[in-house]
Amino acid sequence: MSQRQDSRVFGKKPKHSHTIILASGESIRHVTIRPWIAGLLMSFLGVMAIGYLGATSYLVLRDDLIGASMARQARMQHAYEDRIAALRSQVDRVTSRQLLDQQLMEEKVAELIARQNALTNRQGKLGPLLDRAGAAPGPIPVPTENPKKHAALATAAAKTQRLAALATRATILTDPAQAHMNPLAFTSGIGAVERESVGERADRIFSSVTLSLKSIEREQIEKMQALAIDAFETASEIDEIIKTTGLPMPAFDDTAVGGPFVRPNDPNAFDATMDDLDQALGRLDAVRRHASKLPVGYPAPGREITSRFGNRRDPFVGRLAFHSGIDFRAPTGTPIFSTGTGIVIHAGRNGGYGKMIEIDHGNGLTTRYAHLSAIEVREGDHVIMGARIGKSGSTGRSTGPHLHYEVRRNGTPIDAMRFLKAAKKLKTLLVANR
Repeated sequence: MSQRQDSRVFGKKPKHSHTIILASGESIRHVTIRPWIAGLLMSFLGVMAIGYLGATSYLVLRDDLIGASMARQARMQHAYEDRIAALRSQVDRVTSRQLLDQQLMEEKVAELIARQNALTNRQGKLGPLLDRAGAAPGPIPVPTENPKKHAALATAAAKTQRLAALATRATILTDPAQAHMNPLAFTSGIGAVERESVGERADRIFSSVTLSLKSIEREQIEKMQALAIDAFETASEIDEIIKTTGLPMPAFDDTAVGGPFVRPNDPNAFDATMDDLDQALGRLDAVRRHASKLPVGYPAPGREITSRFGNRRDPFVGRLAFHSGIDFRAPTGTPIFSTGTGIVIHAGRNGGYGKMIEIDHGNGLTTRYAHLSAIEVREGDHVIMGARIGKSGSTGRSTGPHLHYEVRRNGTPIDAMRFLKAAKKLKTLLVANR
């Protein structure tokens, strides 16, 4: 009794083990189950029950989960396909635009090259005309922009951008995840291509080159027009000066036309302008050739005139006499020059003229150079205006060294002062022909 009380007071009530007795016939077995084993067994059974319930729930809900997952995958795939289709369409559009720009660029390059070749050919045609006009042709200005070089650069840039776009598109088609991870990588490249179009870049280049070529064409046409105007004016001036001498001008193939000069509106009127210049230079050359045959030069440049054409007192007999020429004071040995182009018809002594040279200039005009100390040409020689033909002296009927100069028309002496005045005016106008 005292032990029971002590155990209740000083300690807990001890847990008793459970014994399971199994009897089968005469054999009896018993199994002692301790409390912790019973707890472990109950826990295991609880876990199994929970697992069974979870497996049952999974089997019940599995079809719904699989369907939702497949639907999500289908939506993602459709989104990727739509995006790839949009990007493919954009790439095709950009590629088509680049091909069109390249085609337009090639056409412009061909046009610029043709225009530059035309300018070079024009310069070749202009050379002889400028030589005839006495103007220096000079080198043809070359545009600072080289169309062939820019065409090659632009074509290379177009191909590079097109290949880059195609490579990017291929990457996205093979690996859509990259587009999902960095969707701006491709669109930014496309945008850069669109913002910096090859066609726009080529247009800027070609515009500058075209303006340069047009400026060259305009300069060529303006130069030819100025030369044509100058040639017509010079020819007309020579014509008027010769008419003042009383000599008729040869008939030129001119038509009765006129009016103020107005520059053509067509910037490509090069051929017409060149024809005008050729006609003007042709007329000027004809007028100059005709004028060079006339005695419109100076026989003794810089020498003083001592006696003019007409009646005067004869220095030997003191009576009034007719002087058929003009006398120039010239010391013996002063060079004497032909006043026009012609053929020497006399070179020797001729009575009171002393040593004399007579030149036939055509159209019934002849000139005589008398009282010479030396003759430097022979009969039949062809001389040009300004050619040296002899030296002054005092041979024949002369009171001192001088040059007696005559101009005759159909054998009749005429006043040479008209020709000398014309020579002064024509000196600069005929210089290009001498």
